[in-house]
Amino acid sequence: MNLIKQTGIENNWDLNLGEIARIWKGGCIIRAQFLDRIKEAYSRNRELSSLLLDEQFAKELESAQEAWRRVVSLTVSEGITAPAFSASLSYYDSYRRGRLPSSQLVQSQRDYFGAHTYKRLDTDKVYHTRWSSDGVTEVIGS
Repeated sequence: MNLIKQTGIENNWDLNLGEIARIWKGGCIIRAQFLDRIKEAYSRNRELSSLLLDEQFAKELESAQEAWRRVVSLTVSEGITAPAFSASLSYYDSYRRGRLPSSQLVQSQRDYFGAHTYKRLDTDKVYHTRWSSDGVTEVIGS
């Protein structure tokens, strides 16, 4: 639903996501009560930016996350692919955190491979490190 909502914003479409969920239930393979719950969430708040922010969905995900994590952990340890489970858990974790440790790793990798610079959390300055030569860090700007 987030992808549909974002596409609607980018194309200036006035989409009613609750109505889209209702239509899908009637003419799609996804004929589940789950779509009714999506429709209800958007009926409560038409401007809802994510189902993760709906009180009902948030409560359910919070109570289910321990089991969700166990399932993902077991599939990984047993070498069983479960891309939807693991990707959705990763999305859930990233959505509810203000700052992700992986963001700093990605910035460092981009700087190493393409000298794209990075920002540190303790300052507004922009840095570049000569990772593969002398390791010197330079302040590029602020």
